[in-house]
Amino acid sequence: MRYAILGDIHANKAALDAVLKDIAIVGVDRILSLGDVVGYGAAPQETIKTLREIDAVVIRGNHDEACAGMIEPVFFNHNARAAVLWTKSVLTPNERGWIQDLPLTVDLDECSLAHGTYDHAQEFRYLTSVASAQGSLDSMPRPICFVGHTHLPLVVVQTERAPEQLSRPLATKIRLDDIRRAVINPGSVGQPRDENSRAAWGLFLPDEATYELRRVEYDIEQEAHRIRAAGLPAFLADRLHLGI
Repeated sequence: MRYAILGDIHANKAALDAVLKDIAIVGVDRILSLGDVVGYGAAPQETIKTLREIDAVVIRGNHDEACAGMIEPVFFNHNARAAVLWTKSVLTPNERGWIQDLPLTVDLDECSLAHGTYDHAQEFRYLTSVASAQGSLDSMPRPICFVGHTHLPLVVVQTERAPEQLSRPLATKIRLDDIRRAVINPGSVGQPRDENSRAAWGLFLPDEATYELRRVEYDIEQEAHRIRAAGLPAFLADRLHLGI
């Protein structure tokens, strides 16, 4: 099997379209989405429609829950809250129901999926370091778990040779032969925050025991214009150019 791993699309149609073109060139068997399909961006309906059409495996994130009316965005910043309120106003009952039916975690044959951490999926905790990965490494039922939420690419691994020592490989392509367990964040499709404005996605090839972080150029100004035209905060458009 060949998997494409998509984190935090956030209703960015131009970025999603560019990533799907790259995926088509590489060739995969299944596309997995790590939640936060909507929120921030101005193309929530188009994003949901695309994911449904390609039969992606999708879990839900905290922005998804807020936009579907499952939680109140009381802890969201004012830009995020504005996007939630706008998104709630444009989603249809069918689209909200689709989000509400998404699972918090998924366990496939070769990997697990969670939005924040696997061990406290409902709490949407941030996995940002080796220390914060420990709970997921201890609880996930598969050797590999993909997470999103932070919008930052990250790999934390536990090897067979030194299981007591966790490490963070920095290479964009890593071998998984000697991996006992690994938590991997492929970054964000629709709102990268690592000061790299290109859309990010992960290519997981379990048969070849490899994982690769891929970056894709897309028409940022097209998406920024869409955000401004929807009346959303200008910062949500401007940040796309900066990768923050």
